[in-house]
Amino acid sequence: MQEFPIAKPSMAQFKWQDMEMGMFCHFGMNTFCSQEWGEGTDSPQNFNPSSLDARQWAGIARQAGFKYLILTAKHHDGFCLWPTKTTEYSVKSSPWKEGQGDVVKECAQACREEGIGFGLYLSPWDRHESCYPDKETYDDFYAEQLTELLTGYGPLVEIWFDGAGSEGREYDWPRIIGLVKKHHPDAMIFNMGAPTIRWVGNEEGLAPYPCWNRASEARISMFTETMITWLPETPQWLPAECDVPIRKHHWFWHPDDEGSLLTLDELMHIYYHSVGRGANLLLNLAPDNRGLIPEADKKRVLGFGDEIRRRFSKPIARTEGRGNEILLTFSTPQTLNHSVIMEDILHGERIQEYTLEINQNGRWIQLVHGSAIGHKKIDCFERLETSQVRLNILKAEDVPLIRSFMCFDVI
Repeated sequence: MQEFPIAKPSMAQFKWQDMEMGMFCHFGMNTFCSQEWGEGTDSPQNFNPSSLDARQWAGIARQAGFKYLILTAKHHDGFCLWPTKTTEYSVKSSPWKEGQGDVVKECAQACREEGIGFGLYLSPWDRHESCYPDKETYDDFYAEQLTELLTGYGPLVEIWFDGAGSEGREYDWPRIIGLVKKHHPDAMIFNMGAPTIRWVGNEEGLAPYPCWNRASEARISMFTETMITWLPETPQWLPAECDVPIRKHHWFWHPDDEGSLLTLDELMHIYYHSVGRGANLLLNLAPDNRGLIPEADKKRVLGFGDEIRRRFSKPIARTEGRGNEILLTFSTPQTLNHSVIMEDILHGERIQEYTLEINQNGRWIQLVHGSAIGHKKIDCFERLETSQVRLNILKAEDVPLIRSFMCFDVI
């Protein structure tokens, strides 16, 4: 047993981890200019989706099994998808809906109607805003933008602060985090200031193993190995989120780019190495210049959701329990090749080492030797027949608490 208290999630963190998968939507000026990082000089006249339907985005997310959606309200180019009072560089200066539109509002409403959570990405780096070099003036500007988003669009499940472009820049994080805590105390804060979730450290959607929930550092962006310095009030429990675009290396939509779509096998590999390692998966689907998720992307992600359900919706058997040994017994011999184990993380991440064994002819055969289990651990192994599976906890910080232990035969 350990001498010091084990780190534990807040109830908001626990609920967020149970969501497991979210959909990222990168949409904005870049969509209409076939680029990833605009310089903030593109005319608002470029922004004019012909058929924007946020309900389609949210509906696809729900059907695929995602529990939340995060929209890029402002990317690095500074173009705002809501009619902000802070700048003219927004949808109000575009021909879309004659300047009367609000993408953030439509997306928030669509998520509510589809019953999924809604989150917002607000880039700290702003390549358009002339006051950006003036730290104090820009801090005021950014705080006003953030306040508009926090107070105008209903409940938010996550606020995404991207570190790209902000390497070496200091923002007024106490003020920024204070605004989030004031208006949305249960919203997850991504990786900056005093985060409640951290970046996994790559844009491939892959968590390392082990990927412990307790963390004291994370990378600030893809462009530096520097670890970010967080505010002292940052919690010790800091689960990881794995972000990845469904089109290789492209976060925004580009024409004639369907060939870069990840295959179903590639998506399942990502799932096993993100959700299957205890992290959340944030998969980006980019609406096109019509304002719609392209049909090819829609088909691929719905197939992804179907495949997850096909593999993991019908366990051969399930149990739960506490202690160093958990047995899963079948009434008749069963063939299996996957296990899914979940700790009861409300009481902390206690397990540090485990093995998984099956009983064959009275002899126990080891299938898996691992360390972290955390929110969820998916193990796959050679297909074997058995009447009994044993989870052995070899090392733990406190009495192991298993929320769920399931086995599957995935063909």
